[in-house]
Amino acid sequence: MNEVITIGADGFTLNLRLPELGMPEILSFASFATSDDALFDIERSSRVNGMDVAVPSSVLLPTGGMGFFGWPAISGHRGGSDFTLQFGSWTVQQDGETTVLKAQDAVASIDIAIRLTAHRSGVIAMSTALTNKGDTDYQLDRCMAATFAAPVGTTELTSFTGMWGREFQMRREVLGNGVWLQENRRGRTSHDRFPVIFLETAGQRFGVTLGWSGNHQIVVDRTDDGKRLIHLGELFEPGEIVLGRGETYRSPVAYAGRDSAAFHAFVRNDLLDWPGGEMSPRPVTLNTWEGNYFDHKMTSLKAQATAAAQVGIERFVLDDGWFGKRDDDTTSLGDWDIDARKYPDGLKPLVDHVTGLGMQFGIWFEPEMVNPVSQLFKKHPDWALQINGRPLLQSRTQLVLDLTRKEVCDYLFSKIDAVLANHAVSYVKWDMNRDLTHAGGRDGKAKISAQTRAVYALMDRVRAAHPNVEIESCASGGGRIDFGVLARTHRVWTSDCTDALERLEIQRGASTFVPPEILGSHISASPNHQTGRRHTLAFRALVAVAYHMGVELNPLELTPQERTELELYISTYKRLRSLFHAPGANFQVEPQDGRYVWGAVSAEKIAVIVAQGPQMVSEQPAPLILPQNVVAAGGKWKITTVLPATPEFIRISEGQKKLLAGNISFELSSAGLAGLPLPMLKPESALLLELEPVMGGKTNG
Repeated sequence: MNEVITIGADGFTLNLRLPELGMPEILSFASFATSDDALFDIERSSRVNGMDVAVPSSVLLPTGGMGFFGWPAISGHRGGSDFTLQFGSWTVQQDGETTVLKAQDAVASIDIAIRLTAHRSGVIAMSTALTNKGDTDYQLDRCMAATFAAPVGTTELTSFTGMWGREFQMRREVLGNGVWLQENRRGRTSHDRFPVIFLETAGQRFGVTLGWSGNHQIVVDRTDDGKRLIHLGELFEPGEIVLGRGETYRSPVAYAGRDSAAFHAFVRNDLLDWPGGEMSPRPVTLNTWEGNYFDHKMTSLKAQATAAAQVGIERFVLDDGWFGKRDDDTTSLGDWDIDARKYPDGLKPLVDHVTGLGMQFGIWFEPEMVNPVSQLFKKHPDWALQINGRPLLQSRTQLVLDLTRKEVCDYLFSKIDAVLANHAVSYVKWDMNRDLTHAGGRDGKAKISAQTRAVYALMDRVRAAHPNVEIESCASGGGRIDFGVLARTHRVWTSDCTDALERLEIQRGASTFVPPEILGSHISASPNHQTGRRHTLAFRALVAVAYHMGVELNPLELTPQERTELELYISTYKRLRSLFHAPGANFQVEPQDGRYVWGAVSAEKIAVIVAQGPQMVSEQPAPLILPQNVVAAGGKWKITTVLPATPEFIRISEGQKKLLAGNISFELSSAGLAGLPLPMLKPESALLLELEPVMGGKTNG
């Protein structure tokens, strides 16, 4: 019997066994650690895949052609030869929580290294490296980063789709007998095919995601014995990855976690790299886009900054329109010099005014793009990704710069560095507003994989030169949100749609694998600029308050009443952000009849946001059953604060009035069983409840 290799702990482990020849066998996943046993040596069937020798069906990164008839996770060839791979002579190297499995295929002259890490958050990470040891080129057609496994049984899969302005829409389906396949070819993470899924089988639930901002594949394959293999990796264009002698392909990293809490802990503890090593309280941000668009006037911007500081805003971000001759979105991308027409004395007077008010200053860039109407494109038309003989396809009147060329990256870095080095900039909003098409380089070959790595390298270079500057990842809103880009950034712009009603579902979906303090959520104007809907300021603020709250409007256009109300919600956010953004504090309740519930819990306070989306169907709302991590706080509690002071209820009973007024205390265990009988809210309205323990456990009187 062979030794069992266990990756992970606390009931979420990957148990492997190395063969003499072939890929590591998955004994179990998302379960407790196991030890070797004689049962594992018994052939699973009298006819294992119809072969005369046993060929395990549940293996890491299966290769085809040698008795495995499922979906191959690795494939390639050497001029048509060496089209099968069979690794042997496995070795194990361990360094702390990381295990590296290495093997060779002496026939195909390919080496493999599988890197597995058990993070303290409970997340298991896996990546793959293939090295060509042969004398001739090896074309790699596919190399998944990881394989995970689900047991036999009916399997429900949750995926995430959407479009610009409506990202992270959850879709649930029961898997059939065939292959479930998701492929993304947009050259960025995408709005419609996010690289994350959750699977639930026989009461076992876990999620997997790929830390990669380019093209990807996620495949769920059913084995002959009814199990599922889940493969995640990069999707290559034809001929994109060709390994010369001694060259290595290193995959992105794939991750598996038990639940959203594990992913949140991983992002907080293991992924994010904060300036100074620790996250500071997430500052209330004013972004100038919807308040100004391209109309930049120094007097107005200074006045907006002053008004923002007066209501408690802590970061002022100058969005698109400050460079080149950028009066609309058809020109000047690539010309990253300050527009002397709008800023005759440069940006410094505005930056100094903002920082003099005690606020941080941030600025917008879209480094990867170029407008054909720009000085840069006029001088260097060959710097755009293109294919000889094919038309230059524009999107949003933009082309994509070829960042795989050193001179392009050097140019972009010099322009970004000049702004950051000469101004007190604390924050960069890094945008990316189009999908990649005709993404060819000077050699005529596809460059999406190399382009993605080049973007990462440019981000890393900017961060190394300016370690105290935070970066936000924005890509037409939520088009580039993944664990690859989050290893280099500190915030994501969840969606360009700031409509609070739409944000209910967008933020719920994004929160399944990204913690709330990383998700930008802004209070915008009414009517909303994307949908035209009108919402109360209370609804707009409460939908944003648990996340990284900001403001997306011109504060000079607020009425005195609105300014006072906005100041109230900003102060509420500041008072509660340490709770909302605390490790392990967050919870969400599955939406019911259009009612969304989320919040955070500690031993001293529970904050619950209740938002009604559409009109309810039921005559009365079901009592709010608090989730287990809230109930676990234990003891007797009562409601101490309700915002807004007069919520928009359709009807309310006398008992409900007493409950909301704090005149009724209750055991949390009862709230987890009978639930809180809250009043019916009007559609498109919300309330915030703050609960605190009752000292001494006094009984209701």
